[in-house]
Amino acid sequence: MNQIIWIARHANRLDFVNPEWFLTAERPYDPPLSEDGFLQAQQLANRLQKEKISHIFASPFLRSVQTANAVAEVLDLPIKLETGLSEWLNPAWMSEEPKTLSTEELAALFPRIDTSYRPRIAAKYPETDQQVKLRSGETAKCLAAEFCPENVLLVGHGASVQGAAMGLVGEIALTQIKASLCCLVKIVRQEPHWFLELKGDTSHLRQVEELIRFH
Repeated sequence: MNQIIWIARHANRLDFVNPEWFLTAERPYDPPLSEDGFLQAQQLANRLQKEKISHIFASPFLRSVQTANAVAEVLDLPIKLETGLSEWLNPAWMSEEPKTLSTEELAALFPRIDTSYRPRIAAKYPETDQQVKLRSGETAKCLAAEFCPENVLLVGHGASVQGAAMGLVGEIALTQIKASLCCLVKIVRQEPHWFLELKGDTSHLRQVEELIRFH
């Protein structure tokens, strides 16, 4: 049985472009995409337009939802919000549990969100590096199995992209995947094994970040 799991990191975020945004933001740990981030998300959508993707899952953080929404518009698919793909809830980055918009608030902004979907894996603040990898890895395995043999797209963050891939292909993901902004990972199931085909591809982007930032 064949199946393809696509994993994408969100596009560029506003606080990477304008760090001062954080100082006055209502939800400082939940930045939206930057102007060029919206362009990157559209380029990702164009790249995936002809792929036979049946389901889109996204972290509930705004930047991931906005990235997923660009793809969902092109593919004409709903978005399922999955907390298992969330940002690494790292207390060294976040002094408190990050505030995000509720599912209802996000659905009001992005009507493609499937409000009937219930997340399969929880993310709990605070968490360690090992915990985020295990959490996102379990998420990828769970969704791949539940929606098999259909192809799915997971939209997350630097740590959850690597962790999700690790859940399917093992430790090799940590050394081979370059999780830059709006990158694309492709993992193919050919029973009984998973194969890593794209390791953080950014060939669909017109501009690629030189320094990979996770925070």
